[in-house]
Amino acid sequence: MATNVYFSPAVKSEQNLYEDIVIESLKMYGQDVYYLPRNIVERDYILGETVESQFDDSYTLEMYIENPEGFGGESELMTKFGLEIRDTATFVVSKRRWEQSVGVFNNELTNYRPNEGDLIYLPMSKSFFQIDKVEHEKPFYQLQNLPTYQLICSLYEFGDEKFDTGNTEVDNISNLFAYQQELTISGIAGTDFIIGENITENLEDGVTISGAIASYKDIASSTTSKIYLHSIRTSDSKYHQFTVGGSVTTEVSGGSGTITAIKDMEGATEESVQDNYAKNYEIETEAAAVLDFTESNPFGDF
Repeated sequence: MATNVYFSPAVKSEQNLYEDIVIESLKMYGQDVYYLPRNIVERDYILGETVESQFDDSYTLEMYIENPEGFGGESELMTKFGLEIRDTATFVVSKRRWEQSVGVFNNELTNYRPNEGDLIYLPMSKSFFQIDKVEHEKPFYQLQNLPTYQLICSLYEFGDEKFDTGNTEVDNISNLFAYQQELTISGIAGTDFIIGENITENLEDGVTISGAIASYKDIASSTTSKIYLHSIRTSDSKYHQFTVGGSVTTEVSGGSGTITAIKDMEGATEESVQDNYAKNYEIETEAAAVLDFTESNPFGDF
């Protein structure tokens, strides 16, 4: 037989009450996080991939972490590429609160729901999580209503995306873990650099290459500075490198000089490592003695 017509589960006032209780619970037991929508700068429509993207905004929002015993996933895992941290987390956010805090800024990025690929920064653990899936039907139609989003996330692996959200905490942490390149520049010492400003070189083929300043230091008793760059970009979106002997200028502080040396952070020395706890140099030194490259024919004599 049909359901009782005198009892309707879709009463708007009860749906609103239920949603209010959910929001109150999230505010009581949730965590303040920053929601970072991904801004797609360039897309490959043939392969369906994002060539270049960046993060320009951050929104404060309360979310509940469904993992009460800690992050999920495989945690720390030793692979052939080294130690990998594969943490996962599931966040629950109210649809109404998301629309009020993020969706109100209506554009193609933050249109009507959270998007896969967007980031969540959790200040408690100082870590970024990338949204892998958005589940919008849990809990399943309570009072014929769907008041929450369930965001299934994994720990974000830093690429070459640019972070310029205006939130100092978010931008500083992202810059610390991003790929960096060290430029030794003469004639530029004493300049009051601004962290985050671009330093640019005009290449011979008319292409410009630039990177944002993550940190810098002047070399004592010298007119030379070491500048650490991240988010390196080129005007033609193709691969280019800074050149030794090239002239560079800063975007805001007005400094200019000549590049005398270039070093990737992957081959950093003890002097150039920014993180005091990093072991790049020690690991590279110890690893050099593990493999024997003097053997010309490891499979036997000719």
